[in-house]
Amino acid sequence: MNIVLLGAPGAGKGTQAQKLVAEYGIAHISTGDLLRAAIKEGSKLGKKAKGYMDEGKLVPDELVIDLVKERLEADDAQKGFILDGFPRNTAQAVTLDSELAAMGRTLDAALLVAVEPSVIVERLSSRRTCRSCGYTAPAGVDTCPRCGGEMYQRDDDKPETIQHRLDVYKSQTAPLVEYYRGHSILKEVDGDRPVDEVYADVKVLLGL
Repeated sequence: MNIVLLGAPGAGKGTQAQKLVAEYGIAHISTGDLLRAAIKEGSKLGKKAKGYMDEGKLVPDELVIDLVKERLEADDAQKGFILDGFPRNTAQAVTLDSELAAMGRTLDAALLVAVEPSVIVERLSSRRTCRSCGYTAPAGVDTCPRCGGEMYQRDDDKPETIQHRLDVYKSQTAPLVEYYRGHSILKEVDGDRPVDEVYADVKVLLGL
């Protein structure tokens, strides 16, 4: 099962991905995680990415795509993958289709976790993240239940920045919904419900 996850920041994509990975053992490929890991390892791609990020610039599409391609060739991605945070725009989606075709692979579904913007603002502003491992939990959790690290509020989870993130999503990433609808692989689930209810519907939509 090869899946692209779609949805605004805070829609719950990562949570659903974690549940799919735990149950089915497919690779969860987050571009944010890939970039952080490449920079930490000091790989050739990581050094290039760090150069852009240190200057406050977006990492170019070509570099992100090279990272994703490298990850898709790993052993654990051969039985399936979930792409989270990529593609971010239709240009990346077209390139992804081309690269997958070259590998003899295709996407099975583009899963949209749909949540109203007002719900996302409330949800994200009450989210806390572990400084050590990236685990997320609601406000009030001071110690990470996974690794014992310190929980904090990321700058981009503060109310004043959330609306900007949603605006960027709407202008750049939302057109992907129409792209994948046009390719007849879009599956949409209502993400404004308890996690397990959403997950049950996700499995039905994906035929799992």
